[in-house]
Amino acid sequence: MIEIKNLSFAYGKNQVLSDISFSAETGECVGILGNNGAGKSTLVTCINRILTPASGEVLIDGLSVSQMDRNELAKTVAYVAQKNQAYSCTVFDSLLMGRKPYIKWAVSDADLEICASVLKKMDLEDYQLRRLDELSGGELQKVLLARALVKQPKVLLLDEPTSNLDPKNQYESMAMVRKAAKENNITVFIVLHDLNLALRCCDRFFFLKDGKCCSYGGIETVNPATIKEVYGIDAEIAEINGRKFVAIG
Repeated sequence: MIEIKNLSFAYGKNQVLSDISFSAETGECVGILGNNGAGKSTLVTCINRILTPASGEVLIDGLSVSQMDRNELAKTVAYVAQKNQAYSCTVFDSLLMGRKPYIKWAVSDADLEICASVLKKMDLEDYQLRRLDELSGGELQKVLLARALVKQPKVLLLDEPTSNLDPKNQYESMAMVRKAAKENNITVFIVLHDLNLALRCCDRFFFLKDGKCCSYGGIETVNPATIKEVYGIDAEIAEINGRKFVAIG
């Protein structure tokens, strides 16, 4: 279980997050939603201690991330940033780098098997010997997601993980994340702008507005009133073949 308690953060005098509190259970996918500048990326980078909150704390299974050493934190939390640089190494070597917190003297057979398994699940086997700087933006995004999954973390933080993916790969990648969360008891936080993709892959929905929690809960919190308050637009909720969709305007 992960708990965020009274979390606040500011860049100088610019207050970005104010008294954020919520929790998520093991195996849940939580969508972090809100308009540009609401504080979504700042929130996820406070969770993994890239940024230090002005106040409040983040607890994972009752232990504060502020008390974890760097190696323990790297094993516990995996993070895929919104913007990433492609280095000149192979896809397979990149995944092995994701196993770094577990490697002491040499790469083990288990490390190799985990990387091979994730490559297969994400349909990246044909890419394993290609270099990262030769990949398209969408291909690189899938590799970075794979590298996060080989860590076998307790918490996975994804900041706009589908921004460079076509619709087919968006849904396939998020289906993979959702399946991994359920099968491996990973709590996943996903920063998204696409409400319909969030409805498809998330269990709970955290709406940020001006650095404060506007709404948090299950699918019932994705409603016209919340969307109007957060985004300032009119929307309707439709149901097709048992699935809910957001129609704007």
